[in-house]
Amino acid sequence: MTHSPPTSNSPDEERRGLLQWSAIVLGAFATAAAGVPIVGFLLGPLRKRGDQWTTAGKVEQFPIGQTRLIDLENPLHGLGDGDAGKIAVYVRRADEEKFQIFAINCTHLGCPVNWLADAGLFMCPCHGGVYYEDGSHASGPPPRGLFQYEHRLEKGDLLVKLGHLPTLQQPG
Repeated sequence: MTHSPPTSNSPDEERRGLLQWSAIVLGAFATAAAGVPIVGFLLGPLRKRGDQWTTAGKVEQFPIGQTRLIDLENPLHGLGDGDAGKIAVYVRRADEEKFQIFAINCTHLGCPVNWLADAGLFMCPCHGGVYYEDGSHASGPPPRGLFQYEHRLEKGDLLVKLGHLPTLQQPG
């Protein structure tokens, strides 16, 4: 018994064609799925969300000569971030118009500093860094004073520019 070669419309030929097209379509979907994060990574800097001004509160809320720890809503937070979507800052009101907004992180290794009102000092519990009330370095291993956020007064409100943590490369 001799077999004749399958014709172009044989069931084997149709099945092979269907499997080839299925593999091509599935491969295209897999490539697209893998490519989306890569494209997002490459194009991310182009759509960088800039810093945003956030209201810290009314000017009257901050008594002259006092430093207060407050939580501000992080403009880069996402749904479900909870408390992680907040940024803690120290607000110091030196006089009627002069405010200082300090990052809570020690400039040595980033540990959160504590404000000791009785001593008029910020102290880092990790390695003993100490800062004066104006944020300047007093003693210990930190290489500089506390980082400060840019701020402004507008219509009786204290606004703080948030979006990134101040660093030596981007101080404000």
